Amino acid sequence: MTAHVVLSKLLPLVDRVPKDDDVKAGWTAFAIFVALAIAVALLGVSLVRHLRKAQANKDAGLFGDEPDAGSERRT
Repeated sequence: MTAHVVLSKLLPLVDRVPKDDDVKAGWTAFAIFVALAIAVALLGVSLVRHLRKAQANKDAGLFGDEPDAGSERRT
């Protein structure tokens, strides 16, 4: 037997559709979702701060380059 024949026989046994009473949205999942959203926002703020600090250090010539006096703020 080929693999797709075996899988077609096994899939209905494994992949059962849950009943409406089995799947419930809860406050715990919502709290986890909100916590993850806050964590991503904080990581984004931290990334922006570090990138600004690295750009300021690059402009000051701290990475072995000549100080770049012409670029005050690039967008």
